[in-house]
Amino acid sequence: MYLKSRFLLLALAIAAPAAAQVTVQEYAVPRGHGIHDVWPSPEPGGPVWFSAQGSGHLGILDPKSGKVDFVALGPRSSPHGVIGGPDGAPWLTDGGQNAIVRVDPKTRVVKAWKLPTESYANLNTATFDARGMHWFTGQSGIYGRLDPKSGEMKVFDAPRGRGPYGIHATPDGAVYYASLAGSYVGRIDPQSGKTEVIEPPTRRQGARRVWSDSKGNVWVAEWNSGNLSRYEPATAKWAAWRAPGDDPHVYAVYVDESDKVWMSEWSAQAMLRFDPATQKFESFRSSSRSANVRQIHGRRGEVWTPESAADKLVVYRYK
Repeated sequence: MYLKSRFLLLALAIAAPAAAQVTVQEYAVPRGHGIHDVWPSPEPGGPVWFSAQGSGHLGILDPKSGKVDFVALGPRSSPHGVIGGPDGAPWLTDGGQNAIVRVDPKTRVVKAWKLPTESYANLNTATFDARGMHWFTGQSGIYGRLDPKSGEMKVFDAPRGRGPYGIHATPDGAVYYASLAGSYVGRIDPQSGKTEVIEPPTRRQGARRVWSDSKGNVWVAEWNSGNLSRYEPATAKWAAWRAPGDDPHVYAVYVDESDKVWMSEWSAQAMLRFDPATQKFESFRSSSRSANVRQIHGRRGEVWTPESAADKLVVYRYK
């Protein structure tokens, strides 16, 4: 199915006068699929994968033509997250199947690894570490590790119970996750699987998603406090910046190749970009009154967002 895409040129609402413009392109997705997360493959102009949580599919967008295809993931499927693996394939955390799912990018054959428990994990997000191990979170109070080569899977109980949400690996392979209900950032020991709890300075901040910059610093989206915070593992120091607006709620965070930090802010329904060098925010909007961007990812010169409330994928292109 070929769908029209919409082009916009947005002015910066909160920015330095010399800031460069950002072009925005929007791709409509058929209604009823419940877009949740997005992940563009690394090659320029390559496919963009997204999780269709409402219909149990992997969505595949060709950004050149606007064509959208869907791959059914299995009975009762309800995928939350999608990431690209070191093998070039999309991997999904499928809460409906209580499984980690891989789709072959060429044959589109689906393979699933069931969790070694019948308990509902409420699978959320995943990442690969430097050794190629697949780590994932479950909001019911677990996190886990899958070895793609052997198929061995281990599941661990999270400190403070329910809450594990966003997860990401630093360039040196360390794995951090955010606990929304627990209001902490966890660092996983890759050997033992145990979590070291790292306390942000703001109490009950609602750490939701995390992302590493090129230096290994961990950026945290704080839902309850409205802060964007940064943890420096080398010094154990924290810094925090409150997002613009009267009552901000920061949901997702992503760091681009120039170490600019992008985040979605739900009170204003805006995308924000933060420059750590100037400590200034820029604000961008799509054409949607309600976007509800739950996750962000990108590739060189592009940042992609899934607008779950508007059935759209949106790309912000910059120089």
